[in-house]
Amino acid sequence: MEYVSALTPPVVMAVFFVGLIVTIVKSQGGANKAKEDAAVDAAFAQADAAREGERGPVGD
Repeated sequence: MEYVSALTPPVVMAVFFVGLIVTIVKSQGGANKAKEDAAVDAAFAQADAAREGERGPVGD
């Protein structure tokens, strides 16, 4: 019976890992994808604007 107690933790972790991967894959895309993409684009634009402000205008 020692083999059962030895195999239980890896099997439980594998089941939870598969569940996590399935959840991540299912949450990709869908109805909120456009909203999430817009939020990421806005964050990149804000970061680029902050960097441009530190350097000054290009071409000086």
